[in-house]
Amino acid sequence: MPLTLTVLGTASPHPGPDRPCSGYLVSGGGAEVWVDAGPGTFAALQRYTDPARLTAIWISHLHADHTADLLAAAYAFAFGGMAPNAPIPVYAPQDCARRLAGFFGRPDVDFLKGVFDFRSLYDGHDVRHWNLRLTARAVAHDTEAYGLRAESQGSVLAYSGDSGPCPALVELASGADLFLCEADIDEHRDGEQHQRVHLTPEDAGRIARDARVRELLVTHVGPTLSREAAAGRASLIAGRPAYTAVEGDIRTV
Repeated sequence: MPLTLTVLGTASPHPGPDRPCSGYLVSGGGAEVWVDAGPGTFAALQRYTDPARLTAIWISHLHADHTADLLAAAYAFAFGGMAPNAPIPVYAPQDCARRLAGFFGRPDVDFLKGVFDFRSLYDGHDVRHWNLRLTARAVAHDTEAYGLRAESQGSVLAYSGDSGPCPALVELASGADLFLCEADIDEHRDGEQHQRVHLTPEDAGRIARDARVRELLVTHVGPTLSREAAAGRASLIAGRPAYTAVEGDIRTV
């Protein structure tokens, strides 16, 4: 199975008609991984696979526009007739299980163990499912956050998650065949030099250029930008065409 990216959702910071928030299906090497679970992405996921057969779920950070549909998945798996054969590994920042339990008004997380197997991410976290390798790097955001490098049979997909400019992104994306990178904001505000938590299109283009990626795919474009404008601005800095992630896109890496 070749390494493949299916775009489920790209919106920031809330879903729109036919545009869920952040979520992707990464397939390759015999594995299928739901990467980020933004609102609306669980429904979209069902167009492409049976969620109960997921190999794993991977969550970049715990903001709601990247996690809220874990609740939908929990209902589907526990009460909706989609029970997996075994609890699905969920790679996420360490507080993920407790927050999800809070939606149910439960102080403990044990009741989720029948459907989810929560495993905490950390910088350098590395795991292999079949012939798909997933490596996490801590990135610059206003909460614990990670980018993802997925590798299978010589192909490399890098994903920024939500991040400001940081050296880890260049390392994460180094030599990637496809770099899925946020371009959430139009410009950085004065005085935020030491707390930049999102990327401009120019930032995305610069990282792609410095990391020497083969293809840049811009995603998570915020409401102050159009997707087309963000890709155009990123391409000027990257020195090569940049493309926009659109719901329903399926790309072989």
